[in-house]
Amino acid sequence: MEIEQYEIEGLLSFIPRRFKDERGLFFESFNQNLFEEMVGRKVSFVQDNESHSKLHVLRGMHLQKPPFAQGKLVRVIKGKVIDVAVDIRKSSATYGQHVKVELSGENGRVLWIPEGFAHGFLTLEDDTIFNYKCTNFYHPQSEMSLCWNDSLLNINWEIENPTLSDKDSSAPKFEDFNSPFS
Repeated sequence: MEIEQYEIEGLLSFIPRRFKDERGLFFESFNQNLFEEMVGRKVSFVQDNESHSKLHVLRGMHLQKPPFAQGKLVRVIKGKVIDVAVDIRKSSATYGQHVKVELSGENGRVLWIPEGFAHGFLTLEDDTIFNYKCTNFYHPQSEMSLCWNDSLLNINWEIENPTLSDKDSSAPKFEDFNSPFS
């Protein structure tokens, strides 16, 4: 398995070893022991989520505040996305900075986004299937979001008018955001 670290501490991506032959493809998409070895701590996943989206759907930037914060292990089963994680840990040297990664069914890349990050993605293909494991259960009262195209975050989504939910189109600006993560 290939591992990539980013300039923002805590974010990691993995590219599983894939075995292709005339029958198709096989790979191990998750291994608890190997994952914990790579992130350097015990991690328990309690919920798996999956979304099916049309072309140019943007979902994000989402988070849950403590004590219901979620770490997420994300991957694309089918299609392609631009995946973005924004560091919202106030004490971090990279607070407000982001990492942008292309995930696809073809490249097989898996992204680990620990607690303390806002997360979102934009679909680049129709009928994209996005899957993620969460370290905590969904808790509606703890849900928060950030404006996807906030100028302070400076995320180049490479699109002007994605399809958004009402919630995502009215998310607060970063300057008005009071991060619950120290």
